[in-house]
This record gives sequence, C-alpha cells and structure tokens, in this order.
Amino acid sequence: MGRHLITGAAGFIGFHLALRLLRRGEDVVGFDNLNDYYDVQLKRSRLQILDEFDKFLFIEADLADQSRVDRVFRDHEFDRVVNLAAQAGVRYSIENPRAYTESNIVGFLNILEACRHAQTPHLTYASSSSVYGGGTKMPFATTDRVDHPLSLYAATKKSNELMAHTYSHLYGLPTTGLRFFTVYGPWGRPDMALFLFTKAIIEGRAIDVFNEGRMQRDFTYIDDIIEGVDRTSEKIASPDPDWDSDNPNPSTSGAPYRVYNIGNNNPIELSVFIETIENALGMQARKNMLPMQPGDVPATYAEIHDLETAVGFRPSTSIDVGVQKFVDWYREYYSV
Repeated sequence: MGRHLITGAAGFIGFHLALRLLRRGEDVVGFDNLNDYYDVQLKRSRLQILDEFDKFLFIEADLADQSRVDRVFRDHEFDRVVNLAAQAGVRYSIENPRAYTESNIVGFLNILEACRHAQTPHLTYASSSSVYGGGTKMPFATTDRVDHPLSLYAATKKSNELMAHTYSHLYGLPTTGLRFFTVYGPWGRPDMALFLFTKAIIEGRAIDVFNEGRMQRDFTYIDDIIEGVDRTSEKIASPDPDWDSDNPNPSTSGAPYRVYNIGNNNPIELSVFIETIENALGMQARKNMLPMQPGDVPATYAEIHDLETAVGFRPSTSIDVGVQKFVDWYREYYSV
C-alpha cells in the first residue's frame, strides 16, 4: 500500500481515481483549488464521498502557489504523484487564455520541481487528445508528430509533455503522460457534451449540435480511464533501450519518459451519441444545427497498441452502457 498525491482530486477524473485507491486501502492526499469554472457544489459533493475514508486528506490550494505545493511535499512522502489538476476546456481557452498558462504551465512546473527535489518515484500526468490538433491521419498514434495545436489548451498540454521530458532527461524523474480521449460517465463535468445534452433534453431545451452532428469522438468511459491511469502509474517509466536519436520516437526516450493514449479505439459520430442519449432518457432532443467551432477538431481516434502492450489493458465500455450509467446517475443526483 502506498501514499498517492492526486491533484485535481475534486475534479471528474481525480475523484474517481481517489475513490478507487481509497477503496483499495491506500493513503490519498487530494489537492484542488475548487475553482468556479463549473459548479463548485458538484466538486464538494465528490469530496463528501472521499471524506468518508479515514485515509483521505484534502488540501484546498492552487498549484500555481509554489509555497503551498512545496509544503505538501515537505509534509508528506509520496510513492506516486498523479497530476490531474488543470484548467480544462478547448473553447474556454479562447476566451480566457491566461487561466491556462497559470494552471497548466506554472502549476505543472511547480509539480515537476517538487517531484524533482522530493525524488518522487513516478509522476503520472494528464495530457489530452487535443495535442493531435490539425492532424488527419487516423487513428492518432503517440508516434505521430503533434506540432500543430488548434487551441491554447492543446498547446499547454503539449507543453506539459515537453516539460516532463526535460525533467526526465535532466534529473532522471520518471514521468508518464496520458492523452485522454473524450472522457464521460457519472459525476462528469457539466461543460461536457453528455452533461449539457442530458440537462437540456430533460428541461425541454434545444441542444447545440456543432458541425451538423458529423464530428467524431473516441468517447471513453470513466472506469476505463481510471483503470488505465492506475495501471500506468504503477508501471514506472524507464528509458527505452531501443530509442534511436537519429529516428526518435516521440512517445519514448533514452530518459525515463513515456506517453500513452487512453481512448476507446472506436470513434462515434456525434449524431449517434445524441441518439444514444435520447434512448437512455426515453426523450427526443430538439437540435440547433451549427457549424464547427474555433479550436475544435473534426474527429479523434486513439491508437492504443502501446498502452495494451505496456500494461495489458484496452478500454472496452460501449457507449450504450456508459451513457445509460451517466443518465441513471444524473437522474439520481439531481432528483429528476
């Protein structure tokens, strides 16, 4: 049994990971600033569940506050650090760019520095499928170049990968980056399509359907994401013995550095996703058909061979099962 630091512990993925580890009997220190990007009460409801465990300690603070981050590492010795705290949202990054550099760049630097000085055995951190940007070769593979982000959010996530590699190279800090593909499920974020669509349909309001519903996403159920995070966190990154500096693999290194995709390996068209929500609710949606939004990409599709080879796992939850579980949770949580 180990002690984990989970940043973003009141967030969607952080909450589920903390819950998994606590149920397994491990010590978890949760770190979150509880910002108001979305409903703070939802975050507090997640924390209420985690607070039921004696082995959970919550610290309300901001990753951009170096002194608070350093204090946490002075007060605790961590076997694993999982950095899930970030300013999320592609479209929001167009409206509030500075929020992204503060949280996703400055905050991540503070984590890297703290892990370096504490000689943390392994840092696992959230990247994003958004880093693939304008690429159109499908499926997206971690061996692909990702030099053309379409949003500042994507640029900060790619920056995290570059920063992590620098620390792996200079200081031997083992780091693993995880590119998540459209995560959904119970306790999900209110700014994500599944939550927005479910709420609007129940309330009888029209939903905004971008790109006329023709976008494709590799929707990945939260339990599959958590399984992948847990397994990769336990597999400490090591130098790739086959790494060739004349023909470098972007997802590995001669340093203890790894990057993996975690996606369902099965892209679904947005129109089909909406039909699945309608079926789960037993209600029809009214639709506002709209063009593609700035910063969005037409499709995502994860190549996950490296993940399966490394940790013996591939996501498998179908959208029928996953959407129904979300709708059931939503009706119970909001009493509708």
